[in-house]
Amino acid sequence: MNAQEAKQYIDRFWDAEIIPTISRYIEIPNESPEFDPKWRENGHMQRAVALVKQWVEKQDIQKSKLDVFSPPDRTPLLLLEVEGTASGDPILLYGHLDKQPAMTGWAADLSPWKPVLRSGRLYGRGGADDGYAIFAVVSAVKALERLDVPHPRLVAIIECCEESGSFDLPAYVDQLAPRIGTPGLVICLDSGCGNYEQLWSTTSLRGLLSGDLTVSILREGVHSGDASGIVPSSFRILRHLLSRLEDPATGRILPTWLHAEIPQNRLAEARRTAEVLGSAVYDKFPFVSGAVPMDADPIELVLNRTWRPTLSVTGQAGMPDIGHAGNVLRPQTSLKLSVRLPPTLKTDGVGEKLKQLLESNPPYGAHVRLDRINTAAGWEAPALAPWLERAVEKASTTFFGKSACSYGEGGSIPFMGMLGEKFPRAQFLITGVLGPESNAHGPNEFLHINTGKNLTASVASVIEDFTRR
Repeated sequence: MNAQEAKQYIDRFWDAEIIPTISRYIEIPNESPEFDPKWRENGHMQRAVALVKQWVEKQDIQKSKLDVFSPPDRTPLLLLEVEGTASGDPILLYGHLDKQPAMTGWAADLSPWKPVLRSGRLYGRGGADDGYAIFAVVSAVKALERLDVPHPRLVAIIECCEESGSFDLPAYVDQLAPRIGTPGLVICLDSGCGNYEQLWSTTSLRGLLSGDLTVSILREGVHSGDASGIVPSSFRILRHLLSRLEDPATGRILPTWLHAEIPQNRLAEARRTAEVLGSAVYDKFPFVSGAVPMDADPIELVLNRTWRPTLSVTGQAGMPDIGHAGNVLRPQTSLKLSVRLPPTLKTDGVGEKLKQLLESNPPYGAHVRLDRINTAAGWEAPALAPWLERAVEKASTTFFGKSACSYGEGGSIPFMGMLGEKFPRAQFLITGVLGPESNAHGPNEFLHINTGKNLTASVASVIEDFTRR
């Protein structure tokens, strides 16, 4: 493949075809089912799928077939198959279309559903996580087609419930197994990058344990002056219960059954990542003036983010806004707990253990419930085959101008653990465009356009090297 021709074609294709269409996609508030339980009635997911379907069909990829599955009991899924022009195991490519909710805190001139292109960044919810994926796949295939580069059969799966835990995906993968085949390479485009200057591959993903913790102490709210000192605060009881799970001073997760040993090669990888990124490990986050990270050592921060369990409280119920809060001792408080788990931790039974930990022996006889418990296993990539290691390095130096890097990601992609079990002999390239300040799930999310272009060219290059290996 002529790298210069491929890059020029992909750059033009992004400018003419992809950016305008992703902009239209950003305008659609197709939140994942967990955040929009009435997604069927609202129709936003269907609009996003229809937009992508129409665009893919317009590209008229040779010897391709696009199917949209939308049974009444599942979220939609798009399956794009491109017939191979060379023999060999198929390549499976993955992305998703569903989005996180709008979130507050967007800049005054930005909005989750308003695409804004500025300084090479396309702002708006879902462009980088993960709407760009299907467009990048099609662009890479079109480049291979235009330059007459042989490739094996390509299968792209684009789901619509990843942000809700990919609960429909296992059934789809089983149903479509004859069409997927046994891939020799899986390329996932739903991950991150440590910077925008290199091709980054993800070597591990943390698992997830979540649930809603509720403490009830009264049947109804009462005057705080009358009751305080007699009736314990439901919020204080929650604080007490959370101290069973997390050291409030350090943030360390206390139960040993939520930890896993960190492999030596991942410790070495964390040291390399810290060397490459330096203070960017933490200064990419919008700390308030004077605030500092949880540790001064970047290596420890990398390990905290990728291999150690952590707790985040991501939502609440039972507390009114400050402007509407009276002098009332509230009857109950609920918190949404999100515990990130080590990549290799077995998740069987951890939800029940957490429920027992938090619900047993409740202070003051309060009613304590941990509901809506969900678990998703983490994942660790197999060692790169020599051909893939060379292919990734070549793609990075060719299209980014620097050597490739690898690191663990702090988030979860449930699909990867499932695929790792189904295709134990496959090689995996997990990558993405979510770099510094891109802020997936938060306000001011953006897609770094140049990284999207370079990543697309890199995917085309890796497909070619897979074919010629």
